Amino acid sequence: MINRILLRRKIVQIIFAFYKNEQKTEKAVENELFLSIEQTYNLYHLFFLLAVDVTEYALQRIEKNKRKLRPTPEEKNPNMRFVENAFAKQVAANLQLRKYAEENELSWSAQPEVVKNIYETLVQTDYYAEYMTAPASYKTDKDLWIKIFKKLIPANADFEATLEDMNLYWNDDLDIVTSFVQKTIKQFAQENAEKQPLLPLFKDEEDRDFARNLLLETLRGEKNFRKLIDEHTKNWELDRIAFTDIVIMQIALAEIFNFPAIPINVTLNEYIEIAKEYSTDKSGTFVNGVLDNVVEKLRNENKITKIAQYLAENK
Repeated sequence: MINRILLRRKIVQIIFAFYKNEQKTEKAVENELFLSIEQTYNLYHLFFLLAVDVTEYALQRIEKNKRKLRPTPEEKNPNMRFVENAFAKQVAANLQLRKYAEENELSWSAQPEVVKNIYETLVQTDYYAEYMTAPASYKTDKDLWIKIFKKLIPANADFEATLEDMNLYWNDDLDIVTSFVQKTIKQFAQENAEKQPLLPLFKDEEDRDFARNLLLETLRGEKNFRKLIDEHTKNWELDRIAFTDIVIMQIALAEIFNFPAIPINVTLNEYIEIAKEYSTDKSGTFVNGVLDNVVEKLRNENKITKIAQYLAENK
């Protein structure tokens, strides 16, 4: 589930925090990175649990309305389409989700207002109204929840604030994790019933190694990378550059030097986007210019293809 786009962002956050608290060891920083990754995986599972709890809340509302002293005709004979959603039932029965949630003590039980808010916001939407009157099918049941995770949850400011209060590691995770949830929902098949697989934490061990090695090589190559940055920031002193920009460029250079299989333009584009998101308004252009200059110099000196030798010579 955790892809390299998210890994790079996590590493930027962890490295930035490390330099603000240099008492931490390399091992402690590595442990913090993987804890952050695991917490994001917890959020992925919590989002599926949210589908279960919102559905259960809706059912409880229906049952409560039926018990009124004078229920309306609609309350006596409610539209059960939402609470009978086949996808939500499949999620509730999912063996992998239930096992993971139990082992990691994941639940929305301490946030009943979150569940209520999501449901009450949902019933005001046009796509909910359309769903409640449309012919029943497994596809439309899935499509509703895809819309909820695509449109409703990322746009809910109260929900995002609650996530940040619940877990510091979930800061900035909302959009990317909801995209993973949507991807998973599309893969659900009715015939899989409770055995529908969810996404693994890592696609493969290569991604896990990428995260660990990029983190450590960024720290270990700090002196060399900072020197390159300093040489290519004309008329700028390092202490006048946004510290976030320095961290981002340092990680980008660590990736260029230590992962030759990744195209340089891919690396550059990823960190330029991170700079736009995490730093100042002009950071994307600034980081782009500096890294372009560094790469051009290394290419001209034929050092891009002799990375190991270059690192050895400049330790």
